[in-house]
Order: sequence, then structure tokens, then C-alpha cells
Amino acid sequence: MKMPTRFRLSLGRRFVIGVPYVWLLVFFVLPFLILLRISVTDMGSGVDPFAPLIDTVSGSWQISLRHQDYAAIFHDSARGAEPAGSSWLGRTIYLQAYATSLKYAALTTVSCLLLGYPFAYFLARSRPSIRPALLMLVMLPFWTSFLLRVYAWKGILADQGVLNNFLLSMGLVQAPLVMLYTDVSMLVGMTYVYVPFMILPLYANLVKMDLRLLEAAHDLGASAWKAFWLITVPLSKSGIAAGCMLVFIPSVGEFVIPSLLGGAENIMIGRVVWDEMFSSNNWPRAAALSVLMILLILVPLAWYYRSSASRDTPVDAGTTP
Repeated sequence: MKMPTRFRLSLGRRFVIGVPYVWLLVFFVLPFLILLRISVTDMGSGVDPFAPLIDTVSGSWQISLRHQDYAAIFHDSARGAEPAGSSWLGRTIYLQAYATSLKYAALTTVSCLLLGYPFAYFLARSRPSIRPALLMLVMLPFWTSFLLRVYAWKGILADQGVLNNFLLSMGLVQAPLVMLYTDVSMLVGMTYVYVPFMILPLYANLVKMDLRLLEAAHDLGASAWKAFWLITVPLSKSGIAAGCMLVFIPSVGEFVIPSLLGGAENIMIGRVVWDEMFSSNNWPRAAALSVLMILLILVPLAWYYRSSASRDTPVDAGTTP
């Protein structure tokens, strides 16, 4: 018996929508719940993410939830008393790591935007015949190992590296510049790695822009800069937001680049989680730090998309705006 067309369309629609939801459920929601369960586990009884939360002990119900690891994030008693006049942000190394991660993630996002927007604009306005080659140049670094690219920057920025040797040979400096293991080297490495994630969504947005709007602006007497600022930038807001999210979110939890290029004082949350997990063997503390980092990213992201959706919702014709 042949299925009705409407039923087949409904089944296909549910399948297309259901597959991404199942993917997110299996590879995001379930691991997050396991991580959340580990974060409230007592290490003395072993780390079993599938152990029941409620159990009977001597005939009475007992909930096995441990919140000390979350409390330690905001007040680490092992550090002792803080000096008078210290800010709340300096109470624990964990809050300092969160603040440092957010700061460098924001600086990396701004750097990628300043570098990526002109390149994406030039790419979108270039001749269609050379666009594939330019896109290939953007994606070419992905063909090389991530670690090799970071180690290459160590060879470039080292005291006896390529850049210092070039500056010395040209007589521009008298002694090697200290560039490695500094804030600058870490930002350079993070910007280099993540700038393609800014360029690609910006290009996808700018290449679809109607150029007749710019022609109309020029006909009305607008300068090139004013037309760019009043037309191109507002129309590319969705690409800017997508690129910033693609750069900022992985930058917050970055571990490899700060470890190889950053200084010892630049402790980011990815390094703290690594130390708690593998050095201290404190899985609940590492899980608690990871859960808080995920919430720190997802809550503002959900609020942004909710506000964007409500702002883009058209006003009903029967109501007064």
C-alpha cells in the first residue's frame, strides 16, 4: 500500500529534524550529564557516573550529592586568608583562570575580527574566477597538524628564531627581542589559529549582499566609508556574530596554545582543568570547573539567540507596534 504524500512529507521532515536532535542528545547532552554527575561525586567512593544519586543507608534514604567542589571554585580554603583590600576576583586561582580565559578569548576575537573582516570583504568583492584560490588559501592551514603549526610559531618567535635572526641581520635591533612565552606570542598564536573561523562566516554573509544598495547610497551622495559603515556593516551583523561565536567559544577553553606559547603567569581555565584531572587526579573538581565553563558560555549564547529571535520576529499586522 502506497503511503499518502502528506504522510511521507511529514515523516521526512521529522527525520531531517530528528537526526540533529539525536546527535546533540548523544554527543552533547549525555556527556554533559555524565560530567555533571562526576562533579557531585565523592572521590572516596570512586568515580562512577552511573551510580544512583539516591540510595538507602540503614533503612533511610540518602542523597549522594557533593557540592564542595563548586564551593571551592569561589572560595579555596587551601589558599588561606586573602590580604586586606583584595578584590573578590583574586580569592581563588579558579576565578583568576576564568577571568584570564575570558580576557584572552575576547582579545583573540577582536584581533580575528580586525584581521578577518578586511580579508573576507576583499574575498567577497574579488573576481569569481579567483575566489576558489583565495578560499583555498584560507583553508590551507587546516591541512597541517594543529601542533605543528603551533610549534612553527615557537621557531619563529624564539630568541634565536626566524624573526629575531631577521631583525638582527637587518640591524633593526641590537639584541634578540623577548617574544616567546609572553602575552603577545599567545595572542599571535591564538589569532593565527582561529582567524579562518572568522573569515569563512563573514565571507558567506558578504558574498550574498546586494551591491545595488551600495550603488544607491553612492547615488544619494554617500561617501565610500559612510556607505560601508551604514550599509555593509549592518547587513553583515549575522556574519560578525557567527564568526565571533566560532572564535570566542573555543578560545575560552584553549589549552595547547597557552601551554606552548604563553607565559607561566597566564593560567587559563583549560590548563587548570588539565592539572586537576591528570596532576591532582581530582576528577570531581575538574568536572565542576568544566560544567561552570560550559554554563558560562551557553547562558549568554542562549540569551543572545533568544533576544535576536524576538527582535527579528515580525509584528502581527493586526496589532499596533
